Amino acid sequence: MTQVLDLGPRIELVSMDPHFHDISIALYRPGPDNAPAAYKVHTYSHLPGAAERIARVAEAMQILGGMEQTSDDLLGFPCGQAHMFAVKRLFLEACKLPPAQPIEPRPLHIFDKKANTTIAVASLGQGLYEVRATQQAPGAERRVATIARGLIRLGEMEEVSDNPNQVRFGCGYSHDALIGLLLVRAPNVRAAVREAEAMASRGVLSAPSNQE
Repeated sequence: MTQVLDLGPRIELVSMDPHFHDISIALYRPGPDNAPAAYKVHTYSHLPGAAERIARVAEAMQILGGMEQTSDDLLGFPCGQAHMFAVKRLFLEACKLPPAQPIEPRPLHIFDKKANTTIAVASLGQGLYEVRATQQAPGAERRVATIARGLIRLGEMEEVSDNPNQVRFGCGYSHDALIGLLLVRAPNVRAAVREAEAMASRGVLSAPSNQE
């Protein structure tokens, strides 16, 4: 009989992995709340190759989000903070990557079709970032503000009161890789939220006996 592990609360779920036999993959947060936040990618599937698939997702989270692997095979941010909203998005994006696709950090700029210009995010240090349009274009200022608000929503970041185009992580650490990942979704944050809700609602984490 397969034992259900005590992995702590489940943070996010991909109920059917399209890249590996539709197994369920979940992200958990083991350990006490007062300890540095750490996460575990896990599946109850015992299919051959499932462990390698989980390792691949964990590797993608490190590269795409700047997470680090701890000595007990958990994942955490260097600052030790949870960054709960951001790690959910990071997990979902890592699961979406085809296993054979090379994993590379996302750049800190995107081309915005609505403003017809490139929007870049500059790291100013200590967790502070500024969203900028690389050239003047009709609607660019509005799009910069929209993307800044998207980063605040997706990354649980803070708005800088005297500059609406600046955002920051409350932990005071720079998370450049994570910003690059969130920037892709920031122009349409509502769609990103709907996608996450849809993925979670496709089913529940299958019982171990159903994933063998």
